[in-house]
Amino acid sequence: MRDRAAVFVIRGAVFVAEQNVPIEEEWDDRDPEADHFLARADGVAVGTGRLVADGAEGILGRLAVLQRARGTGAGFALVRAVEERARERGLKAIELHAQTHAIGFYTRLGYVAYGDEFDDAGIPHRHMRKELS
Repeated sequence: MRDRAAVFVIRGAVFVAEQNVPIEEEWDDRDPEADHFLARADGVAVGTGRLVADGAEGILGRLAVLQRARGTGAGFALVRAVEERARERGLKAIELHAQTHAIGFYTRLGYVAYGDEFDDAGIPHRHMRKELS
């Protein structure tokens, strides 16, 4: 499927090429079961994210927006789409691992950081959570 290929191209560009995440850490066994989302600008895919159900909670992950589309609202739209799908699936909350530079972005969307900073693929992260209504 063409859309599925776009998901992996964007993740490769942002995480692997730009942030130097090892490719073997970027693709995982949760991808086949995840709901994947694409943001488009003028018909071209510019961002992606995924939702994985874990019991009654969702895990928002692999949120990536191409550099040229950052600041356009694509990331915001992706998070809102993930949240809507989580509600449709009856999930009660969403968890995520935010890169520390993105905590402000997620805070503006209603997520709350908790716990200590931790390393994931050489990048500092914090846990964040949002209860869904």
